[in-house]
Amino acid sequence: CGGSVSDSSGVLQSPNYPGNYPNDADCVWEIQVENNFRVTLTFRDIAMQSGTCQHDYIEVYDGPLHSSPLLGRFCSGSFPTYVSSSNMMSVRFHSDSRYSFRGFQAHYSSISAGHNTTIQCLPDYMHVVVSRDYLQSQGYSAQRVTLNDNRCRPTVTSQEVVFNIPYNGCGTVQEENNDTINYSNTIRVASSGYIIKRKKNINLHISCKMLRKSWQQVVYAAEDTVDVNEYQFGRYDMNITFYDSPAFLRQVRSSPYFIDLNQNLYLQACLHSSDPHLKVVVDTCVASPDPHDFNALAYYLVRNGCPRDSSYATYYSPSSHFARFKFNAFEFMSRHPSVYLKCQMLVCRLGDYSSHCYQGCSTRAKRDTSSAEEKVDVVVGPLQLREGGAPSATTR
Repeated sequence: CGGSVSDSSGVLQSPNYPGNYPNDADCVWEIQVENNFRVTLTFRDIAMQSGTCQHDYIEVYDGPLHSSPLLGRFCSGSFPTYVSSSNMMSVRFHSDSRYSFRGFQAHYSSISAGHNTTIQCLPDYMHVVVSRDYLQSQGYSAQRVTLNDNRCRPTVTSQEVVFNIPYNGCGTVQEENNDTINYSNTIRVASSGYIIKRKKNINLHISCKMLRKSWQQVVYAAEDTVDVNEYQFGRYDMNITFYDSPAFLRQVRSSPYFIDLNQNLYLQACLHSSDPHLKVVVDTCVASPDPHDFNALAYYLVRNGCPRDSSYATYYSPSSHFARFKFNAFEFMSRHPSVYLKCQMLVCRLGDYSSHCYQGCSTRAKRDTSSAEEKVDVVVGPLQLREGGAPSATTR
């Protein structure tokens, strides 16, 4: 139950609804709609253990779960409606080990936040557009719109004032919390008076919150095709590519990439960000013959920074935005020619020695992350077994 939701509208409901929900459930849905839209959430049915809401309850947060205001906590009563202040809302459903009921159903949709100011959180900078019609309606001049750093000037068109604000410059301030690494700045609109003024100055506080948790995968198949794919999740842009040697000089661009069993496979993860104060490391890599199920039949190469496969090794990287590693190719026994590798990367603040990026092998629980750390999951592949290669694989 739970998960990430990105459609513009949809339905959330407790597990097994309209049947009784299971005991000891803890589900979290993260609803993220388009930039410059808000989430509106309306509950249509609630049937849970009532009272003080200490046992079974629903919580609604105005953004990511661990770092956002609680909009409401309830287990019965009327059917409430909530509206987020940004493009993200989180919903948590919890049940204990006692009684079970029908649960809940809710409908969400996205609504426009208005177009006076729009923000796009791009990989290298914040793209902010302020409407000149809005400024003029308030009696302000587009020529008096500035940032904290006056040297960073906007582009002024006939209809808009456009800022491209780097995450590491122009007075941008960086903060970390449990769920996000935040980049914020202030656009200032000054009154046009020279000797006296009767209008207040306007400060537009803008922020891009880079989500810490997201998965990408690495996939290879020991059969007959190879594709190298890049996925972007949670606004951090990460990709993984194969290299032909431990020197990491030449990327593997052929498709398919024919490999032999037990062949050394060299991979490099690259974080694309203009913020130089980030570090990326390999946290967990798990292999499966099924790209949709990494639990039923799974083989860990590395887990929580602890190598589980004797062939797994990491390499020195010339940049904190790179993570280099290798392992030896294998395939699952009998009827499973394809191997899908799902890797979780950690993004931390460079020099934050309390983060797991610097602690190496750890037996921590998955959700026990430091305040300056993001999980990014990456997928690449597949690989294909070279014809005439080794006839069988070691049992994994």
